Amino acid sequence: MSLLSETLAKLQPVDPAFREAAARRFSERCQSLPGKEAAFGSLRELLLRFLAMKGTLHPAMPRCANVIACADHGVSEEAVSAYPPETTVEMMKNYLISRGGAANAFAAFLGADLHVVDMGTLTEPGEIPGLLSHRIAKGTKNMAKGPAMTRREAEEALETGIALATRFIEEGAGCLLPGEMGISNTTASAAIVAAICHLTPEEATGRGTNISDERLARKVEVVRRALAVNEPDGEDGLDVLAKVGGFEFGCIAGLILGAAAKGCPTILDGANASAAALIAVALAPAARDYLLPSHLGGEKSHAHALKKLGLTPFLRLDLRLGEAIGSSIAAVLLHHMLAAWAVVDGEPGANTMPSFVLKDMPPEDPKITDKTFDFYLRTMQGLDEEAMEACQKRLDNLAKPIYSLGALEEIAAETAGILGDERPITDQQAALLIFTDKKLAAMQEALTQSFTELAEAKPCLLRLRTGRSTAAAFNFGRDVAEQISMGYPILALSFGEEMGPALREALLTEKGSLRYKPDEFLAHAPAKYHPHISACMGAMIAAAHNCTLVLLDDEATAIIARYTQELCPNLQPYLLYLQPNLITADIKVPGGLTAMLGLRIVYASLYMLNKMKTFAETKVSIANDGPGAEKQVKE
Repeated sequence: MSLLSETLAKLQPVDPAFREAAARRFSERCQSLPGKEAAFGSLRELLLRFLAMKGTLHPAMPRCANVIACADHGVSEEAVSAYPPETTVEMMKNYLISRGGAANAFAAFLGADLHVVDMGTLTEPGEIPGLLSHRIAKGTKNMAKGPAMTRREAEEALETGIALATRFIEEGAGCLLPGEMGISNTTASAAIVAAICHLTPEEATGRGTNISDERLARKVEVVRRALAVNEPDGEDGLDVLAKVGGFEFGCIAGLILGAAAKGCPTILDGANASAAALIAVALAPAARDYLLPSHLGGEKSHAHALKKLGLTPFLRLDLRLGEAIGSSIAAVLLHHMLAAWAVVDGEPGANTMPSFVLKDMPPEDPKITDKTFDFYLRTMQGLDEEAMEACQKRLDNLAKPIYSLGALEEIAAETAGILGDERPITDQQAALLIFTDKKLAAMQEALTQSFTELAEAKPCLLRLRTGRSTAAAFNFGRDVAEQISMGYPILALSFGEEMGPALREALLTEKGSLRYKPDEFLAHAPAKYHPHISACMGAMIAAAHNCTLVLLDDEATAIIARYTQELCPNLQPYLLYLQPNLITADIKVPGGLTAMLGLRIVYASLYMLNKMKTFAETKVSIANDGPGAEKQVKE
C-alpha cells in the first residue's frame, strides 16, 4: 500500500459526540457573559474546532511549524506574474540565508519553527543551509498546453507533504501552518478553485502579485485555456493537482492529510493554501475537520475556497501573500481563546492577583471651560509626513509583491507617522483604559487580565462617579490619558460593559451613518452613559494630542470616535478601528478583549517592518509589471 493510500485509510473524522459535548459546556459556561454562547463570536468556532481535533477540553497551546513549500510553474512562460521565475530560488535564499522574508518575520512574531522545502524549481538552488530538498522536477509543465505534471508526480508531491507532516509532528509540532513560494502559482490556484468550485476563470482569477489590467486579462485567458485543454475532474483531487496544480500545492495538501491522520490541526493562510486544502478534502473529506481558517485575502478565489471548505475567516487584512502570515496571526488569536476558555471553564480570580492600575474620578468638579477643548482642537499635531514617506518607501521595497501585506502596511506607515519614527521598534509599550462606573465581575476581570498579560499591555481601570457633570468625566478621561500616554505610545480604549447596541440604536441611522451633528450627539445618547462617553472622548483626544496610537475596542468606542473625529478631524489618523474593519469575529465581551487582539495585529505589522529586508538587501528580483515596476528598486 502506498503512503498516500495508507494515510487516507487512517484518516478519521473528529468525534462528533466530543464536539457536541464541548459545545454544550461552552454554552453553559458563557451564560453570564454578554451574548452568552455567542460572546466570542466566530472565535467560538475556532476554539471548538481546535478542542475537537485535540479530543480534550483544555489542550495546551501547541508548538507551531511554519512550512514554506517552494516550486516553479511552467505556466510562468505565459507572463502572468509581475516577477520573473528566478524569484522563487532567490526567495528560498532570502528565507534561509538573508532571513528577510515575510515568512521569517511572522514565524518570529509567532515564535514558530520555520521550514523551507524545495519541491522543484526551474534552476538548481545550489547549497542553501537548512533547505529541505524534495525536488520532483525542474518545475511543472505549462498547464495552458497540457497537464502540469504526471499523476505519479502528483502522488509524489502529496506523499512528500505527508512524510514532512509526520516528521514535524514527531519533532514536537502540534499545529502546522503551510505557506508557499512559486512564481505564477496564483494562476494555478485560480484553476484549481475554478475546477473544484465550478467557477468561471473570471470568478476565480485575481491580480496575484499586483499585476496590471493588461496582464490580468492575459492571466484570465490562460486559466481558461488550462481548464479547456485539461478538463480537470473537480471530484478527483489527484486529477486536479496533476492537470492544473503545482508541486507546492501537492506538498501542502499532503501536509494537511498527514497532519489530519495524526489528529493535528492545520491553520490555512491565503488563497493558495486554501486551494491546496480543496485538493486534500477532495481526496479525504474528513480532512476538513482538521482545518482552521485565518483571514479572507484579496485574491478572488479565496472566498470561494473557504466557502467550499465550510470555514469562516475572522480576520480582514487584505493580504495577498501566502507565507503563513494571516495564519501566524490566527495562531496568536487561538492562544488568546485558549486562555479565555481556561478562565470561562475555571474559577476566575482563584489563583490570580489583580494587576489593574486603579484610577478613581476625583470627588471635586474641575475648573474646565470650552477653552480646554478648543486648546486640544487647535494644537492637535498632524502626522509626521517625512517619517511616513520613508516608512512607505521601505514597505514598497521589502522583498514581496508591492502592497501585498494590505492593512499591515497601512498600520506600520500610520504608526511611523504617529511616533515620528520611520521604523518604530517592535516592542512598543501599550496600555488599556477601561471606563466603568461599577465593579467588574470576577470572570470579566479575569478575562481582561489574561488577554492583557498575553499582549503584554498594562490594564487600567478608570472608575467613574455617577451624578457628576459631563465636563468632569471628560476631564477625568483627558487627565488620565494625558499622563499614561506619555509613557505608552499605544493606548487602547474600552468599557466595562457592553454599550454598543444602545449607542447604535440611539446615535446611528438604520444604514449605520451618524444620526446627529457632532456637537449635539451627547444629548441624544442614553443619560446613564454620558460619563462613559465624555471620559472616552477626553481620553482619545488627549492621547492623540500626545502622538499616541489609539485602539478602539468595540462598537461603542467606534461610535464615539466617529462623532469625536467630526468635531476634531485631525484626530482621525490616530485612531485604529478594529471590529469589523480588521477583526470580523463579532466579539461581544467588553473590557478590552478585542483591543488586545488588535494590539497583536499592530505588533505583527511592526515585526514585518523590522524583520523583513528589502530587495537591495536580499538581491531578490523586483517587479516588471504593475505598480511595483514603478516603485521597487534593487540597488
